[in-house]
Amino acid sequence: MSDVTDLGTLGARAERLWHAVLDGDEPSAAAVVRQALDAGVDPEGVLLDVIARVQGRVGLEWAANRITVAQEHAATAINERAVAVVAAHPSARTQPWRGRVTVACVDGEWHGLPARLLAEVLKLRGWHVDYLGAHVPAPHLVAHIHRTGPDFVALSSSIPTRLPTAHATITACQAAGTPVIVGGAAFGPDGEYARLLGADAWAPDARAAADRLELRPLARPQPDHQAIDDLPHLADQEYTLVARTRPQLVRTVFTGLEEKYPAMRGYDEAQRERTAEDLGHIVEFLGIALYTGDAALFSRFLLWTAGILEARGVPARSLPPALDVLGRELKDFPRATHILRSATERLTQAPLPVGGAAE
Repeated sequence: MSDVTDLGTLGARAERLWHAVLDGDEPSAAAVVRQALDAGVDPEGVLLDVIARVQGRVGLEWAANRITVAQEHAATAINERAVAVVAAHPSARTQPWRGRVTVACVDGEWHGLPARLLAEVLKLRGWHVDYLGAHVPAPHLVAHIHRTGPDFVALSSSIPTRLPTAHATITACQAAGTPVIVGGAAFGPDGEYARLLGADAWAPDARAAADRLELRPLARPQPDHQAIDDLPHLADQEYTLVARTRPQLVRTVFTGLEEKYPAMRGYDEAQRERTAEDLGHIVEFLGIALYTGDAALFSRFLLWTAGILEARGVPARSLPPALDVLGRELKDFPRATHILRSATERLTQAPLPVGGAAE
């Protein structure tokens, strides 16, 4: 590896970019990237070892409550512009020779930067890439597939609550004769939900995805590919019932907490809205744990939420009572009861993560 692409040098450039995005200084951020490229740093290294590294730090700093939501959004926007600087640089211009790929985010997934990074890396590796961006409805994606005939679709999602939608999208793409590789935190630490939902391949990051696709092509789906309802544990209807009654469950838990903790009745409007929002996320993630059949998914989310609350000065001990009220409401749902009980045990036994990634 040459001096200009040494990881130590890239780390120094990432530190400079970090300070630029933290200050909201887009011109300086663009200059860091442009100077690296002008000095001969490999464009893929700039994308993944500088820009992606900084974006990961943005998420960690937000989770630890060291930067605000506004700073996080501004930093992400600047990093997106930094990616555009790389894409426009002469050193990043390649002629496609491998084949055609469509890169998109699952419908409802607004974190588009990981998919954009993958799109640019695949371009550098010689693919003709159609990047459709964030929040792509499945019918639009399938229409694009029929029009362009890509070799495969690369689908990105960061949030597990989009897994049912991802499942439908994977199945729709495969029904159109196109294999799907997926990536993003939504699919689990080791890609376990990618396998569960029938994706043709999974990769933990953009570099691994590009390497995987160079190693061997994705085979066209067989006619008997997994159907969307081919998850036997869904036969008990617990997921469907929890998903459909989510608003009522949130109201019931909120009321139950008010009865248990009368001080909540004195909450101002903003506090009530935040509490209802947190309860909504809890019920939604419970539903996804039921969909995947994985209690660990819900426990990881609760531990992450506890860490976020503690970082913001809200005691994590406020979570078990909410789980208790929810458990009483779902006492006739054996899988949901087990998931809630397991999460409560993890909350009371495990150390809280600090600044971890959302699950």
